[in-house]
Order: sequence, then C-alpha cells, then structure tokens
Amino acid sequence: MATVDLEKLRTSGAGKAIGVLTSGGDAQGMNAAVRAVTRMGIYVGAKVFLICEGYEGLVEGGENIKPANWLSVSNIIQLGGTVIGSARCKAFTTREGRLAAAYNLVQRGITNLCVIGGDGSLTGANIFRSEWGSLLAELVSEGRISESTAQTYSHLSIAGLVGSIDNDFCGTDMTIGTDSALHRIMEVIDAITTTAQSHQRTFVLEVMGRHCGYLALVSALASGADWLFIPEAPPEDGWENFMCERLGETRSRGSRLNIIIIAEGAIDRHGKPITSRYVKDLVVQRLGFDTRVTVLGHVQRGGTPSAFDRVLSSKMGMEAVMALLEATPDTPACVVSLSGNQSVRLPLMECVQMTKEVQKAMDEKRFDEAIQLRGRSFENNWNIYKLLAHQKISKEKTNFSLAILNVGAPAAGMNAAVRSAVRSGISQGHTVYVVHDGFEGLAKGQVQEVGWHDVAGWLGRGGSMLGTKRTLPKAYLEKIVENIRTYNIHALLVIGGFEAYEGVLQLVEARGRYEELCIVMCVIPATISNNVPGTDFSLGSDTAVNAAMESCDRIKQSASGTKRRVFIVETMGGYCGYLATVTGIAVGADAAYVFEDPFNIQDLKANVEHMTEKMKTDIQRGLVLRNEKCHEYYTTEFLYNLYSSEGRGIFDCRTNVLGHLQQVQGGGARILEGHCLAPSVPALAGHLAVLTPLTRVLTPALQGRPPRLVLLRPQPEGGGGGATPTSPSPLRLLVGGGPAEACCGVSQPDVRAPCYSVRGSSLSAGPACWMPVPRGDPRPPTQ
Repeated sequence: MATVDLEKLRTSGAGKAIGVLTSGGDAQGMNAAVRAVTRMGIYVGAKVFLICEGYEGLVEGGENIKPANWLSVSNIIQLGGTVIGSARCKAFTTREGRLAAAYNLVQRGITNLCVIGGDGSLTGANIFRSEWGSLLAELVSEGRISESTAQTYSHLSIAGLVGSIDNDFCGTDMTIGTDSALHRIMEVIDAITTTAQSHQRTFVLEVMGRHCGYLALVSALASGADWLFIPEAPPEDGWENFMCERLGETRSRGSRLNIIIIAEGAIDRHGKPITSRYVKDLVVQRLGFDTRVTVLGHVQRGGTPSAFDRVLSSKMGMEAVMALLEATPDTPACVVSLSGNQSVRLPLMECVQMTKEVQKAMDEKRFDEAIQLRGRSFENNWNIYKLLAHQKISKEKTNFSLAILNVGAPAAGMNAAVRSAVRSGISQGHTVYVVHDGFEGLAKGQVQEVGWHDVAGWLGRGGSMLGTKRTLPKAYLEKIVENIRTYNIHALLVIGGFEAYEGVLQLVEARGRYEELCIVMCVIPATISNNVPGTDFSLGSDTAVNAAMESCDRIKQSASGTKRRVFIVETMGGYCGYLATVTGIAVGADAAYVFEDPFNIQDLKANVEHMTEKMKTDIQRGLVLRNEKCHEYYTTEFLYNLYSSEGRGIFDCRTNVLGHLQQVQGGGARILEGHCLAPSVPALAGHLAVLTPLTRVLTPALQGRPPRLVLLRPQPEGGGGGATPTSPSPLRLLVGGGPAEACCGVSQPDVRAPCYSVRGSSLSAGPACWMPVPRGDPRPPTQ
C-alpha cells in the first residue's frame, strides 16, 4: 500500500453500494472474506450490505439484506462456516427469481455484487449480470421502478471469490477452505495413526472430493499413505494385486500400520466406482489384515479456519472490492484468484469453462489431460506422489554418499524432510549419513549411516530427531574437513534457518583452502522466523503462524469474558517480523509492531488513543502483537507499562510471551510450510523430491567438475520469474545465465554459487551468494 494514495482511496467508493453473499457449500474462511469485503468497502467510502442466506436471501429481500457497519463483522474471522448463512436456491435459477433479486438490489441502490461460492454460484452470478439490463427493462414495464432509476442503476458489476474445500476451480492455485480441510484431515490421520500402530491395523480413509481428488492427493503426500485413489487418475487394471503386494511389502519391512486414502469419487479405468467398503473387503480377504473404514464427511468442512485461509480470504476480499470499484460496463465479470503469492483477477466464465473441461475430459477417459487441466499445482503434486509413493530399496549400490544435518533452531517439518531425503537417497542406491547436533556434531564425528527403517515414524514428529545447534562451522573447519574425508562424503544436505545458510556459505568460502569442501552443498530453509534470504517461505513458518494464531484466538476468547482488556502478545522471529505480521492479519489484531516497519512514540500514542476510543464501542477488547526484537527500547514491558498507564480507568492490560510453543508441530504441519504464501504441497515432497534430479546433476560434478552450493527455496506457483516446465519428467532443472550455471556445466571454478529455487515441480536458478540480506535480518552487523 506504500505506492497507493490513501486519501484518494478512502473516497474512491463514495456513492457506491456493495452487496456480499455466500452461496453453495460452506467453507472455512468465508467469514474472513465477508469481513474483508465489508471493511474494505467501508474504508473506501462505499455502503456495504450483507445478504443473508445466499441467493435465497437475495430473492426474498426484506430483512435478509441489511446494511453493515465496521462492528457488524467484528470477531468473526476465527469462525468456521459463514455467519450470514448459505443456501442452494432453486428460485434463482428461474427468471422470476432473478427478477425479484434485481428489484431488491435496485431498491437499495446496490450495483456491485461480491459472490463467495463455488463454480455453480459464480455461474449464476454471471447469468444474473448478463440479464441485468433486460431485468430492469421488465421492472420498468411492470411499473415497479421508474425509467430514471433503471438508467441510474443500469450496470451490475460482479466479483467472485471461490469458496470450496475441494480446490476444484480452475484458474486459482488454492480456493478458500481447502487448507483448513487439509488440516482437519491431517488431524484425523494423526489420531488414527496411534491406534493403528497399537493394533497393527489398516485404515481406509474416505475424504471429500466427488469430482476432484485434491484433498486425497495432498493428504496422501503429507501423511505418507501407502495407497491413493483419486478420480483424475484411476488405477490400471489389476490394481488389486499391486495394492495388496505393496501393503504386504510394507508390513514385511516392519511397518505396523497401513493407510489407504480414497476420494469419494474414485473410479477405475472403466468408470466403475471404487468404494472404501470394497477396498476394505479386498484387504481383509487377500491379506487378512485387521482393517477399518473411516469416512470423514462433513468434519472436513468444520472447525476453525487455518491461518492460510484467513489471510487468503482477507487478501481476496480486499482485491474484490478494488475490482468492483474499477469495473466498467465493458468489464467482464471477474473472479479473484491466487497465482503464486499474488491476488489476480481472471475472467469468470473462462475459469468456469475450464473447470467444466476437466469433468468432460474425465467423462471421456482422457485422464492425463484432466490432470493437466487441473493446473500446475495439482499436476506437480501428482508427479511428486508418483516419484515418492512407491520407493524401494535399491539393490544396486552407487559410490555416492550424502550427509544430512540440521542447523539452527528446531522447526516443524525438519524430521519429515530428513526422512524423505534418507529414503530418496537409499532408493537410488546411495549411502546416506545423518549428522547429530549440526556442524558441531560433524566436527566431533557424530556421523551415522542410516537405513530405511531408521527413519520410520519420523514424518509427524516435531522438533529435530537429529539434534540441532546454532554453531557455525568456521571454528571447526579443520575437524569438519577431516570427517568429510574420513566418511568420504560427496554432498551435504543442510536443513535449517539462517545459521544453515550462513554456515554453508562459510564452507563455500573455505574451498580455496580445503579441496574436501569442493562438494555439492544444499540448503533447505527450515525456520519459524522465515528469515532466510532468497525464499518466500521456510519449513516451520506456517506451523508457527498457526500455533501463534491459535494462542491469540484463546487469548481473545479470554478477553470476551473480561471487558475492557488489552492483551500485548510477543511473538518470536528475531529481527524478522513475519510471524507477528501474518499472525496479526490472521487474528485481526489492532496493531503489530515489527522491526521492518520503524515506529516511534507518536505511533504508540496514536495506537493507545485508538484503543481508548475502541473501548467506547461494543468491542471492549484489544490485541496488540509485538515481534520480540522490533525495537531496542520499546520492549514488551515498556508497551505494557505505556498501555496500562494511558488506559488507566478505561481498560486494563495483560502481556503474553508465546515463546517456544511456536515451535510445536501440530497435525497440519506436514502440509507444505509457508501455506500463507503458496499452494498446498507437502513439505517433504515439495522440497525433497528434488533430491532425485539433484543427484543426477551431482554425478558429473564428482567427475572433476567444480561443484556448487545449492539453496532449495520453495516459492509460490506462478510467482515471479522462471520458466514453465515442458518436460514430461516430474522435475526439470531451469538454469540461469552468467558464470554461475548448473553445477555439472561449469568449466571454470567459481566460488559464486547458483541458488536453485523450487517452483512447484521445477527448479529455477539464481545466485545464492549474491543475495542481499534483508534489512536487520537476522542479526545486527555488530554480530
């Protein structure tokens, strides 16, 4: 917003009226979208109306269409479902129903409509818009409105937000509600895993997805499921034999449970439904395993929205209001979509038509095309699943060895990353070592060769099973070099935060003195602070945001019982304000103090005065977030004293330091970290499927060619530069120009290293060592 004229923006909606409704099946995050549309509309000077019960309320009118103010949408961002109601309306499918709806809108001067729903709801809105002129003409002919009124309200603008837990709408990377549904599924899988292990059971989980297998696919990736059924990719004939063989193999390797995930719309190659009951009976008859079926059903629609859905809905709601304000009679109805990290506007009917093409391709058994039509996110997930789902221990050993270590503070997803790296390496015949206690452990020789079963059960565990320290390698270079030589290590995979990034750069800089360090080094950013240069998000950051968000929700709930109370909450993150900023958006905080946005005593004074005025309204609570190192002098204690003193007699104040609970890994942590900014892909697959093509690149590097440092940095689908993969292989190396090219293609030694960023299923190259460290991140220059 720094480049926007705020004063001009505040008056850009003057004289306009916006109606917002939710239609079709409910999805977590709809309330956040309603809140964003309402408050953004009020901010720009427009009138905002809440249309209750979807199109049914639009047709019936009356009390179903009511004006909204700032307080109307207070304290709803954390609620699931939709507080304004949703309904499937048959009347709106008729012209008589749409005529009544048009009359109700004109009576209130509403010519801008924001529709939150699925493709059916959005299609209905577009039909309504296309008929608007004729509907007004009919109302004039019936004498219900005047000719001048019809001319005044001659144009209806439509902006759509896609609310669907299935993520079945083409044109957007993620729909509102999908991430929260994935959280519910992962919570169930975590709960089922414990009982399944206790009794050595097989569980068949049926998840929603009548025509789209996104939920099943991503949850299978995130949970390491043994088998998956989705409608877009029916199994080949004879799948029963392959599945039973697979389940038997996992049990013979020591596994105590099997998990099979099936989308409710799963079919075979001939269009015959594959039901959870049929799969269960098959396992019992063929293998004799104790098998249970769990149908998740509407549990997936319920519960609190995740941080990602809250932020996504807020961004989309704001963009929808701007789209309505900028619309002209010639502008087609648009849908606000997510492309990479950006909210974009796309023609509504083009996206709807593309969505219908997917179903048509499936009906005509063009399944490969159906997967492509689903979009890059879905196709990338499917390719990664095929790469990782059925790994086996290679019978042929290579002379390539890989060492894996964790560096920095613990972060959710570290163990899943180690597990996937270990098994990916072993499946290709490589020798895989794990190093305990980071670089310090590497210096002390705490190196251990691991096998397939050594990392069993690591997928859902929080913290770091290997142990992690912040120690940098500079003080131990000679011992580290000695152990690299002793164990004949050909590559280092370092999983950690800024310390991992900085530590590997120190090793790269020492290559001129130690030839043993002329090996390939790869960094996977894993830190709750999300402060590693060159990446939009890190492993652990999304889980930390959700942990902080859930804590703040409970704190707000506490305040509802104690009137006139302000809570000051301190988040972690060092000098990086990511946690405080995103959590602040997700919980609707009154203020968030971060290092990147300098503030002074005048800003604090204005915030205290705002809080004082707020206590005069019906909302008698306040929430202020503070990043732990946002200011040298304005500490949490200082803010507490300031708010307590200035609010004396008006409100009281309490402090909460969230601390290390932000490092706790919850059930949803195995879904791709950084969900607040990117499409949903499991962390283990999104990062470490890269290991397969990476090792292919590494092999020539061991034949005398100078290796390079690699930073695997996950980035959003479609965001920024980078080419779109055209190769049929799951992963493709995209190399930037200049002296820093692929590690197997450089003819001259060069200490400058390329940085490979993950874009879905592709790698794009950029200079890692040339990246500037963000302002104040992660530590002052004196250190």
